[in-house]
Amino acid sequence: MGTILDSIIERKKVEVEELRISGTEIPEFTSKPRSLLKALREASNVAIISEFKRASPSKGDINLSLDPAKQAILYARAGASAISVLTDVKGFKGSFTDLKKVREAVDLPILCKDFIVDQIQIDLAHSAGADVILLIASALPLGKLSELYEYAYEKGLECLVEIHDETDLEKAIHIKAQMIGINNRDLKSFEVNLVNTEKLGPLVKKAGAFLISESGMKTRDDIVRAAAAGASGVLVGETFMTSADLNETFQTFTVPVVRDHHEG
Repeated sequence: MGTILDSIIERKKVEVEELRISGTEIPEFTSKPRSLLKALREASNVAIISEFKRASPSKGDINLSLDPAKQAILYARAGASAISVLTDVKGFKGSFTDLKKVREAVDLPILCKDFIVDQIQIDLAHSAGADVILLIASALPLGKLSELYEYAYEKGLECLVEIHDETDLEKAIHIKAQMIGINNRDLKSFEVNLVNTEKLGPLVKKAGAFLISESGMKTRDDIVRAAAAGASGVLVGETFMTSADLNETFQTFTVPVVRDHHEG
């Protein structure tokens, strides 16, 4: 019995084939890249990556009516360090059009969050105006992960390599990932547990990468826990997409970075 992730990856492979067959020309995007790495390096508080996410396989519809440009402007004004945009159509009701609209609206680094299995998806992300792409370690064999990582960097994109366990971490270290995301959501059961960040966080820091904790950020205490485990940033989606007062939620989520003694 395959996992939810397995079925999504199989679907993505089919979508990529369809893209190739259609022979769609992907225009080059020309703009100065915005660096998430730089934002993490300079942040005194835990960087907040706010996500534009209409729906998800585990939650169903979250907020379908929000306008991506308007939401991005609200995120930027509230103090987001970067914005993540879901571009998967079938599972998350997102699109590259959403990403383009966010790019036109704000001057922050944008993370294209998708299930990337092929270079053509990186071309599409770049063309839509992304600065960073997500690569999921457990979804890709090491050779493919390494190839896509290199390809993204050649195009001037940064990569957030997402891990779920120590096997994934070994892959991320092997390709010398500078930003590692720990997903607190188990992609087999879709359950969320911050213990994953607490367990893997110190190992990521030891490897010298910047750590971003993903999923399950509901309260200030969650951000404090992530920071204590070494997180320089957190990725927050549903909590912001459903917030009645974004500024207040952002203020609640403002937590200082816990720096090691040898860090500046």
